[in-house]
Amino acid sequence: MHSSLTRHARCLYGDEYRPTPECDQEHDERYFVEKLTFADAEEILAMLRELSPHLVDGQLPVWVRNLAYRLVLLQRPDEPVLMREAAHSLRLHGPDWDDIAADLAKRAEALEAG
Repeated sequence: MHSSLTRHARCLYGDEYRPTPECDQEHDERYFVEKLTFADAEEILAMLRELSPHLVDGQLPVWVRNLAYRLVLLQRPDEPVLMREAAHSLRLHGPDWDDIAADLAKRAEALEAG
C-alpha cells in the first residue's frame, strides 16, 4: 500500500512537477478512490496542494479534484476559505458546476458575515 494519498495519486496520475516515482504496486483507481473517500481533510488538502499547487495545473483528473474538495468540505463545513477555493476550482473546469460554485461563494460570505 502507498505511504500516503499524495504518493498514491502521483503514482496513478503522474505529477506535473516531479517524475512519477518507481513503484511496484498495483495502481487500481478503485483503491485510490477508497483511500480518498476515507482520508482526513489534512491528507486530502496535502494532496491537492502538492499535485496542483496553482489550482489550474497538475494532472489530477477534474473529477478527482471535485471529489476531493467535496470530501474536505464535508469534514470542514464552516471554513469560508476552503469554500472559496473549491468554488474557484469548480469555475475553472467548465460551466457545468457554476451554480454550485456560486452557492459555495454565497455560503462563504454568509459564514463570514456571521
